[in-house]
Amino acid sequence: MSAPAPVAAGLWTDGAEPQLIGGRHRVTGEIVFPMPQGDAAQHFDAVALSRTGTLWSWTSQDFRPKSPPYAGPDAFTPFLIGYVELPGQVIVETRIEGAALADLKIGMAMEMVLTEFAPGRSTFAFKPAGAGV
Repeated sequence: MSAPAPVAAGLWTDGAEPQLIGGRHRVTGEIVFPMPQGDAAQHFDAVALSRTGTLWSWTSQDFRPKSPPYAGPDAFTPFLIGYVELPGQVIVETRIEGAALADLKIGMAMEMVLTEFAPGRSTFAFKPAGAGV
């Protein structure tokens, strides 16, 4: 059986330990995520981002967001969302897996995982380093 399809193409690398794909601006060196598409892409080089970082901020998404743009399952389940700082690169907005709201602390070590977003669709998330998911 194959892995679930990503929610969007080009978000992460293939392989056993996927990495998010960001873009490094060719003039300023600034790193952004996700990698820009279309005409903007000509100003950026793709760069694999760190799989680990530190928790910068977080909250709980306790209600189903407005559709569109929300494209998740109709049966909404609350989830944690936060910002993870990838050292020397960029701060990424992300789902947080493998933790309860009370477990999270500013500066805690986080690591990237892939997780099911909807049936047959996967997305990236970060979890506390060493936590099983």
